[in-house]
Amino acid sequence: MYGPLKVFTGRSHPALAQEICELLEIALGHVSLYSFSDGENYVQIDENVRGADVFVIQPTAPPVNDNLMELLIMLDAFKRSSASRVTAVLPYYGYARQDRKDKPRVPITSKLVADLITAAGADRVLTVDLHAAQIQGFFDIPVDHLFAAPVIIGYLKKMNLDDLTIVSPDAGGVERARAYAKRLGASLAIIDKRRVDANQTQVMHSIGDVRDRNVFIVDDIIDTGGTLIHSVEALMEQGARSISATCTHGVLSGPAVDRINSSSLQQVITTNSMPMADKEQECPKLRTLSIAELLAEAIKRIHSEDSVSSLFEM
Repeated sequence: MYGPLKVFTGRSHPALAQEICELLEIALGHVSLYSFSDGENYVQIDENVRGADVFVIQPTAPPVNDNLMELLIMLDAFKRSSASRVTAVLPYYGYARQDRKDKPRVPITSKLVADLITAAGADRVLTVDLHAAQIQGFFDIPVDHLFAAPVIIGYLKKMNLDDLTIVSPDAGGVERARAYAKRLGASLAIIDKRRVDANQTQVMHSIGDVRDRNVFIVDDIIDTGGTLIHSVEALMEQGARSISATCTHGVLSGPAVDRINSSSLQQVITTNSMPMADKEQECPKLRTLSIAELLAEAIKRIHSEDSVSSLFEM
């Protein structure tokens, strides 16, 4: 049995950590975090953690490298402060899209990040909707991989949309889209796309009937929005009645917000796996759902050595 439960956060997403602590009915741990003038990060734990069961909440959201480095330094600090167990909680796992060698002489950066997290002192990892499930195998420590689908599906059910079609924006997301369609009693369609270059795609056509249907595009990450907007254009050409989108991780970098605002999308639903407050102000079509309850329940079960398997359901 581990010591007392303690939750700490870096500077990536303190609002999510505070919400989780309120659900767990514990105080957020005290830690001093700041950057030197040259950009180096400094961490000091401001309370005793000897023998404690520590959870460090730090999505590696933009700026990815800064937040990743801060996470590694925090893990090292807790390891050296004699915490009995340290769990890295990454609602968003950066570098997850670099998960294989798809070209000559390229790195598998998601494996490198897994090695760094382990070497820094993490005893286990808790994450949400990895871009590729096999990334769990890159770690030599236990990984609890949660899905945000129950949170998003619950919201979609409340909308009571008729003639609903769930669309996967590519072949790789078919399993996710099929799970949504099954839970919602909706039909399924697939976008056949061709990737031209990094962050550039060209949609060819869609497989499945979307004419006069209320369409929801389901993806794990929306980054620059290029794939999303091409999908919207293809679906509009095929006569969709309305088009919305949902994702777990709303990175929304570069021109994404402008693209969404000027598109035919009715709304984009995402989660607070990373900070979204500024993006919501810029994008009136954006709706953010909280995964704090999901993460709080997982943390509670991990701490008490209870089964987490029921939370893995998509």
